[in-house]
Amino acid sequence: MRLPAVKQNKYDGAVMIPRTAHYPNPRHDWHGPGLGLLLGLSLACFSEAARPAGNKSVRETVSELALRLGKAHSASEIKAFTMARMLGELTPDERFVLAERHIAFRVNVPVVVTILRDLSVEEPFWLKERGFRPVGSTFTVGEHRFEAWERQFPAGPVGLGVNSLSGGGEHYLVLARPQAQGRPLRIDKLSPPQSRVAKFVPGTQPYADRDDTINEIPDAWRGLTLVQTLRQNRDDAKLIGGWRQTEHPSSPRPDHIVLTWNGDPRTTQAIQWRTGPATKVGWLAFGKRADSGASRPRRLEHVRASTQRLIDARLLNDPIVHWHTVELKGLEPGTHYVYCVGDGSTGGWSELAEFVTAPARPAPFAFVYMGDAQKGLKQWGELTQTAFRVRPEAAFCLVAGDIVDRGNERNEWDSLFSNAASVFNRRPLVPVLGNHDCQGSHPTFYLRQFALPRNGPPGMEPERAYSFQYGNALLVILDSNTDPARQSAWLEKQLAKSQSKWKFVAYHHPAYSSAPNRDNAKLRQQWTPLFDRYRVDLALQGHDHAYLRTYPLKASKAGANPNDGTRYVVSVSGTKMYRQSERPYTKVGFTNVPTFQLLDIQVGGDQLNYRAYDADGRVRDELVIRK
Repeated sequence: MRLPAVKQNKYDGAVMIPRTAHYPNPRHDWHGPGLGLLLGLSLACFSEAARPAGNKSVRETVSELALRLGKAHSASEIKAFTMARMLGELTPDERFVLAERHIAFRVNVPVVVTILRDLSVEEPFWLKERGFRPVGSTFTVGEHRFEAWERQFPAGPVGLGVNSLSGGGEHYLVLARPQAQGRPLRIDKLSPPQSRVAKFVPGTQPYADRDDTINEIPDAWRGLTLVQTLRQNRDDAKLIGGWRQTEHPSSPRPDHIVLTWNGDPRTTQAIQWRTGPATKVGWLAFGKRADSGASRPRRLEHVRASTQRLIDARLLNDPIVHWHTVELKGLEPGTHYVYCVGDGSTGGWSELAEFVTAPARPAPFAFVYMGDAQKGLKQWGELTQTAFRVRPEAAFCLVAGDIVDRGNERNEWDSLFSNAASVFNRRPLVPVLGNHDCQGSHPTFYLRQFALPRNGPPGMEPERAYSFQYGNALLVILDSNTDPARQSAWLEKQLAKSQSKWKFVAYHHPAYSSAPNRDNAKLRQQWTPLFDRYRVDLALQGHDHAYLRTYPLKASKAGANPNDGTRYVVSVSGTKMYRQSERPYTKVGFTNVPTFQLLDIQVGGDQLNYRAYDADGRVRDELVIRK
């Protein structure tokens, strides 16, 4: 992001932010943990009597509001809502949460908070109500022009409202400076927790979840403290025009059947599926293929599923579904099983499908790796079907993040599962968490739909990072959306204790980037020395939407021989494509081609055949690694 133009205001012919000491300093009351600032404004919606006693988040509030509106109004009425009509629908509690709980942090001294809002988005309803005043300064970032609003806050908690009720544009930026010069400012207790604090200087990233930088900053703001918000949260409260429909609505019958592992692939299997809310319970029927005969469900062993509600309140035609999960344990290694899922009634079962447990001892096997699916899920589904045809006995399919484009919209997941319907019910999916899967600041749908190993780094939310052994290969799945330093000790422990001949790591943001103006330096500094030390063979990555395979790299330099270093791959399997920069580490690179990669560990386990295929099944890159 650049600042090619700065509009000067009337103060001294320079870009100035007038001091705001003459502004009123509204009274603030701290009313219990997590409530944010309770302003003593005269508006009834912020009066003491109207202040909520609960601790609901913006996402919870928007979900409940949307469900309420969906029941009270027709789809055509909701789609015709104006801003005034939507504001009129808000209860005092809802208005409070949307005005104060989108962004929160604590300051140690009285501050002036500056909101730089995108003029292409409607003025946040809470700015004037909260005592913010425009100060006459504007500047341009790319195609977006921002204007500055300010108000004072005392030391303590600061709560700010949602970006917009209609979505679009850029998320507002947040700057802070002490009211009294010379007093050091400390900001902590940030929410969302991925938010960060930085100095507002040239080269600063305005958002915690974007690589873009601002390279020109007006002198008046240079050096102030920037609260790096999450750009992806700009549509958290998109209630006007934010209503959707899924092209794949649920029914009482099971669909979206997907296999994962949450334990040892030799002895466990997790099966998940969807039904409409009218189906209250789920059952799995399974048995060994050799024992099942022609196999009606009644001949198989039955296991009741755990069932939870998945709610996407802005889906007008299917807001609530039931998601069923069975986690099988104590299975026999190297064994073919048949199964079906349903509600337990005679006619309520899915068609029989099959899975196979991992072998008890190392043996030849193959698996599929894909980069970002994200966009063009119909075409991605066709690529996935091609991968299955090329190697139907592949043990699993690993997708390196950005599995969907908007992770908090269930219709995206509906499309993904529908387009992979005949693959993921027979071969387990090994998912990696991408930034788009975390839309809305938390990967709720990702974590609730996949039963995954809970053996990740201590103190980190389970299932975001995990590891497992398959044959003579170790696979370590990392979460590059969070601080890589938090995972480094755990990562080293997984690599150090493993006796596997083959070691693979998978994460979303590349250690060695493909796309222009991208560089995940902190990740590279934290993780690649461990890859070097413990001789990781391949790092499987996504995010940059082109194909890249590096030379074998050690200490960021090409190794002296083919086995000296880790090869880093960036891949894309969907239709969203980026340009690619020339890089000194690029061995093979090309753009605008969705691919899947087949990693084939051969007889004896001492040779790996690697091939990248396009949608027509043609080989676009290949490599042999021998040990």
